[in-house]
Amino acid sequence: MPEAAPVSLSRRVLPLHRSPSRASRRALAGAALVLLSGLGALTLPRAAAAVMGGARSKPYPEAVATTKLAAQAVLDRDGAESCLRGKLTNALLGLSASCEAAGERNPLCQLADQAAASTGWSIAFMDSTAQQLLALIDPARARP
Repeated sequence: MPEAAPVSLSRRVLPLHRSPSRASRRALAGAALVLLSGLGALTLPRAAAAVMGGARSKPYPEAVATTKLAAQAVLDRDGAESCLRGKLTNALLGLSASCEAAGERNPLCQLADQAAASTGWSIAFMDSTAQQLLALIDPARARP
């Protein structure tokens, strides 16, 4: 039996990249609506309804304690700069998520939101943020 001529890769792949016809798009949209309407009956608790891939929300007091430890570690230089950056970033993201879940809108939560959204975390930025965090968490023990 003769072998079929090999089909080039472009002939096998290119049809997959063609845009769907109008009828196909309508059918897909209809199927998506049916699927989503079926999922609409599912409800999640508020904490579980957080952004996928976002920081998990701990109880607010626990998130504050974690943030305090991270801020102190930054000021004490307790680790490599990259590790301290990660520790502070994770603490602030967790605090922000906990503030959201608890409905907190205090200055500590506002600082966590602002700092977590910042980019280019230099050591000076981390020091300043850590000092501000400690001043808000425990005003009597904050460093000058």
